[in-house]
Amino acid sequence: MLQEDFEEYAEKAKALPETQSTSNEDKLILYGLFKHATVGVANTARPGMCNMRERAKWDAWEAVKDKSKEEAMNDYITKVKQLQEEAAAAGAC
Repeated sequence: MLQEDFEEYAEKAKALPETQSTSNEDKLILYGLFKHATVGVANTARPGMCNMRERAKWDAWEAVKDKSKEEAMNDYITKVKQLQEEAAAAGAC
């Protein structure tokens, strides 16, 4: 059941609006949780200083290394729900 919910919210995350309500920080949080839930602990070397984008993504992935796969999935679902609510509230104004 959790896997199905996770996959559903992964699709919903793709539909989040590209507005200020979905910040780069939020995107990095989602990225890290998604990678940990689908791949596990970061299994690649940290990108170098010249590749800041990939380094930030790797850091977000590494930041959740102490979570279980299930915790990462639950946190991902919760974060997508939060962002959907924020986007809806921003659209209501």
